[in-house]
Amino acid sequence: MNPNFQILNAAGNLTVRLERACEQAEIDEQWSFVGNKSNQRWLWYAVDHATNTVLAYVFGKRKDEVFKALKALLEPFGISRYYTDDWGAYERHLEVDQHQVGKRNTQKIERKNLNFRTWIKRLTRKTICFSKLETMHDTVIGLLINKVEFGLDIHA
Repeated sequence: MNPNFQILNAAGNLTVRLERACEQAEIDEQWSFVGNKSNQRWLWYAVDHATNTVLAYVFGKRKDEVFKALKALLEPFGISRYYTDDWGAYERHLEVDQHQVGKRNTQKIERKNLNFRTWIKRLTRKTICFSKLETMHDTVIGLLINKVEFGLDIHA
């Protein structure tokens, strides 16, 4: 269960309550495709640097707009330091004093990338398992993240 927030279901409404702020986060993007390799689909997500739990994720192209959507989801956490690779969107949209590029502090999210690739064959580079629809692609990956990272019952 993600220690950063608690999900409450009151009268059919979904409420999210932030339990604690996240001081440092690792951000990365992971490649996959839908239908054929020319139709690229990217999973962008962030993990808490201290606990290695997913904070937020979005799907889309490898474009600045998609990263900005992820960044907007991360704002309530009060993150003061971001660790990323050297993809240009990070440099363009993160403050210089809050951003650190390099492999030293992104090892946890890179390990999680490998776990996701192992668990979901749609994220592997060479596979016969792939999605034909973006909706199915995002749903399958999203269900795994919700079950493993947030402890949500995906079978209900």
